Formats: sequence, structure tokens, C-alpha cells
Amino acid sequence: MSLARVTTFSFHGVEAVPVEVQVQVAAGLPAFTVVGLPNKAVGESRERVRAVLSVLGLSLPPKRILVNLAPADLVKEGSHFDLPIALGLLAAMGVIPVDEVAHFAAMGELALDGTIGPVAGVLPAALACSERELGLVCPASQGAEASWAGATEALAAPDLRSLIAHFQGRQALSPPPPPAPMPREARGACLSEVRGQESAKRAIEIAAAGSHNLLMIGPPGSGKSMLAARLPGLLPDLTPAEALEVSLVRSVAGGLEAGRISARPPFRDPHHSASQAALTGGGPRARPGEVSLAHRGVLFLDELPEFPRPALEALRQPLESGRVTVSRAAAHVSYPARVQLVAAMNPCRCGYLGHAGRECGQAPRCGETYQGKLSGPLLDRIDLTIEVQPIAPRELARAPAGETSETVAARVDAARAAQRRRYEGMGFTTNSEAPVEAIREGFEDAALAFAEGAAERLGLSNRGLIRALRVARSIADLEGTPTVTRGHMAEALGYRLRKPAAG
Repeated sequence: MSLARVTTFSFHGVEAVPVEVQVQVAAGLPAFTVVGLPNKAVGESRERVRAVLSVLGLSLPPKRILVNLAPADLVKEGSHFDLPIALGLLAAMGVIPVDEVAHFAAMGELALDGTIGPVAGVLPAALACSERELGLVCPASQGAEASWAGATEALAAPDLRSLIAHFQGRQALSPPPPPAPMPREARGACLSEVRGQESAKRAIEIAAAGSHNLLMIGPPGSGKSMLAARLPGLLPDLTPAEALEVSLVRSVAGGLEAGRISARPPFRDPHHSASQAALTGGGPRARPGEVSLAHRGVLFLDELPEFPRPALEALRQPLESGRVTVSRAAAHVSYPARVQLVAAMNPCRCGYLGHAGRECGQAPRCGETYQGKLSGPLLDRIDLTIEVQPIAPRELARAPAGETSETVAARVDAARAAQRRRYEGMGFTTNSEAPVEAIREGFEDAALAFAEGAAERLGLSNRGLIRALRVARSIADLEGTPTVTRGHMAEALGYRLRKPAAG
């Protein structure tokens, strides 16, 4: 009887949970069994492994082969178990040294010709290997991902044949190239392409400065989507720690292309037919949703009332806490979801409420019905609400180009830098995350008195008042002033609407 052990990983959110693949070859009737709560993809690994060994000119011994995935009470999911099962079997058969394999973790999907294909989760697995002083065997296309995470030793193999040669000492695999520094990427479409719309541009700048949630309301063709697409270009680059957080989520979701770590905040714009599971995460494997894939970036929801109501209501908790928890009978999985929500909508279903000659015959009732699809608690989590009106054709053709994204981004960078200094060591970096105790410092007494009086007259909730204070703080940061004045507070309250205005 021979026994070999290889480490691999299962995933609980973005956390890599070690799994020991134990392969035993013992006397008995020929059989190849995988136990330890494998799902269908893992159970099918034995057929792929059997086919690959045949291609390599190896045959399974006429004995009882048992593969145990420990711990046995953890459900194992994913095709990345192919490679550790194959390595464990090769070690148990004596093809490669057992001791060599024991110092590595492995992840990879096997094609029938022995090629090792990419899998999700290499980045968190590489980080876990660094903590445990293990090497990592991964697909060649993901070597940069493992190298960036600082694995003790990374073997990026194109196929199983070359991996066998490496462990047998016949031909060493070249280590993956060292991680390249995060490139400075273009900021995308320029804000200067938006003609007119000065008030909307001002709101976009304030939202970018403090990472505030924004809702734009206006008829079709007024430029709402165009403005939203230019917001990411105003945001500063992610710090290395933030880029790692974002990349961990993308890696678990299988979206980290070629191991490339980006310093730009993500921008996600799901279609309004997206389900609750697509937005917040879920499915049989509890995968991250759009709100987690947009972590540290922008989640743009166009045609907001057209999204399913349960999906929108499910966003309320992530918008407040910065995390989303996917609950299943067997487990509760949490993903980070610190996003900036940017939404756009028409004032009514036809889109022309308040425009004489263009609105439908059901106005204004159609506007009330359409806007009533959005609940008060969801709207209460919107920091800025603006109306975007279309520009007349003759004005649009003659309007001068406005400020470029680089010019506005410089002011936003300065405001974000002020916030990082102010909140250093507190566990957050932007005004949108700051609690009221941290926000109230630096407010003039007149500004606070004005805010309290306005909140009573407008019927703002406590959450609404706090969010208005945060916006006022961002306005002051854009001006580079340490004190929040009554004027800053008045502008912030002007963006605070309990319900979208009609027309």
C-alpha cells in the first residue's frame, strides 16, 4: 500500500481554505473512488485524470485507488482539483517523488491532452501558500498571478508532462517572471466631451471626491449614461492594499485575466434584467455578485426602476456595511462590497414627464407609479440626487469644451488626500465611510444649526442628515478648506431629495 498527500484549496468567500488530497493505492478490486463531499465537477476529475495518464503512456495499476479530500465535511467544488489528484496519484504510483510533491499546493484543470488550464482562485491560494511556506503549482497562464502574491516557490506548468519531468529532475521548469509594477492606465473617456451640464458635472465631481452614491434623473438622451461612464476617470488609483482586495474578488470569480493586477477602480454596469443573485452574489456555489466585483469602484445601475425590486432591496445592507453575506443552508459566505453606487433613471416610463407635447396621456400619474418602484429606504442611501435636463441642439453645437478629466481628477486627488490624512489610523479613508463623530469635527456652529433646522423642515431621517453632512465635508475638501461653512451645508442639502422630482 502506498499513500501520497498534496495540498490544494477550497474557497469560503475570498478566503482560501486548505484541503489535503490523500491518494491511496492498495490491494483490492480495481476501482478509482473520490470521497470527501466532492461535487460533480470534482467527481468527474477521475475520468479526466484517467484519460491524461493514458495519453502520457501510463496506465492505472490494477488496484484499489482511493482519493480522500480532507476535511471530509467540507463541500469541494471546482475543476481545480484535477491537478492535485493527478499529482497525488502519480506520487502514489511512484512516478514522481512523494516528498517533493508534499511541499507544494496545486491548482489546475486538466484537458484530455494533458494541458493545464486556468482556474479561479489562484491569487488567494498563492497568498495562503505564502503563509504556510508552501510552493504552488498552477497553470502557466497564471504564473504572474502566483508570483505577484509572493508564493514561496511557484511552478507555472503548461502541461502535466513538463511537470512530471520537473519533479523527476529531468527538465526544470523556469520560474514565472517577477511581478511587474502596476501600470499607470488611462482614465478612459474624458469629461470634456460632455458639453454643457455644468451642474451635473459639479455633482459628479463631489461624488468622486467623497465616494458618494449618486442618482441622476432625466429624459432619454440627456447624457446620464455619458456622465456615469466618465466618473471612474475622476477617481484616484487604488493603493496596493486596495488593488489586492479587488483582485482577490476577481480571482475567486475567475475574472483576473493573465494575473494582471490593475490599479484602476473597477466599473460594473449590469443590465437591468440582472437577478438578485447576479447583483449581490449567490447561485449553487455562492459566487460573488456585481456589488462585490465593483468593490472599491463604481456600480452603475442604468434604468434603476427596471431592476427587479428584490434585487434592489438586497443592495440596502451592502451599501450601508460595505459587505454582502450570501446565506445558504450549509454555509454563510461574505464578500467585500464597498462600492460607490451611481444610478440613472427616467422621470416616468415614457421618459418625458413635464415636457409639453411629449409626455404620455397618463401624466403625472405615470411618474408617481414609476418612481414608486423605488423604496424610501433605498433612496435614503443615495447621497446626491440631481436632475439632468437635455441641452437644446443649437446650444449643444456651440457649447465650449469643459474641463478635462485630468483637471477635475487633480482636485479629486487632493480632496481624497485630505481625507486620508484626516482619517489616518481609523480604518477608513473616505467621507462616505466616516461615522458622524469623525464628520462633525471642523463644522461651524452655524453650519450644524442650519443642517439640523433643514433636516426638520425636509423631514430627513438621521441617516439622511448624516449623509448630507458627509457631502458637505467633501465639498469643503474640494475647496481645500478645513472648515465646513453654512454655504457648503446648503449646497449639500440641495442634493438631498427624499423622492425624485417629477419633470
